[in-house]
Amino acid sequence: MVDEQLRARDVVAERVLEAMARVPREIFVPEHLRRHAYEDAALPIGFGQTISQPYMVARIVETLGVDGGDRVLDVGTGSGYQAAVLAELAGEVVSIERLPELAERARACLAAAGYERVELHVGDGTLGVPERAPYDAIGVAAAAPELPEALYAQLRPGGRLVIPVGGRFGQRLELIVRSPEGPAVVRSVQCRFVPLVGEQGFGE
Repeated sequence: MVDEQLRARDVVAERVLEAMARVPREIFVPEHLRRHAYEDAALPIGFGQTISQPYMVARIVETLGVDGGDRVLDVGTGSGYQAAVLAELAGEVVSIERLPELAERARACLAAAGYERVELHVGDGTLGVPERAPYDAIGVAAAAPELPEALYAQLRPGGRLVIPVGGRFGQRLELIVRSPEGPAVVRSVQCRFVPLVGEQGFGE
């Protein structure tokens, strides 16, 4: 997976590649799909949600530029896989999932893979976890129609937010930096994610 899907497709940050190699992706995939865990595809995890393809997880994490002293917010826990990758790289990882059933399963998967230190919350991901702010970086694994102001407000000055922005069926993965002049979009690539549901997303 690392060599063929990531390194061969312009993921160059060695820390990210090493983190992706260490996290056992099969633990975060439903048992009947585990033989497909390392394929270059998103896989269903129930409740209309997916575990993102490895390449998109690597792209989000690499774009965030996380280091060992960072506090990171992971929005849309889903399976817990992206939170686990972030836990390999960051000082603190806070993750939020709106579906209690998925959050419970993710908590079990994270524990089974050795990432109990990920702090998992249940709630509206578009509103973040303000009591743990500010964050050095925020990664969002679902698409929003526009930048959720609540998430931007929880960044420290100079903090980075990576989020898919656009319609339900096609988006741009944007890197947004908190600057004195307001949100600065630094980079953007085409992508496709499930919708981010919540008050500042696509609604219920």
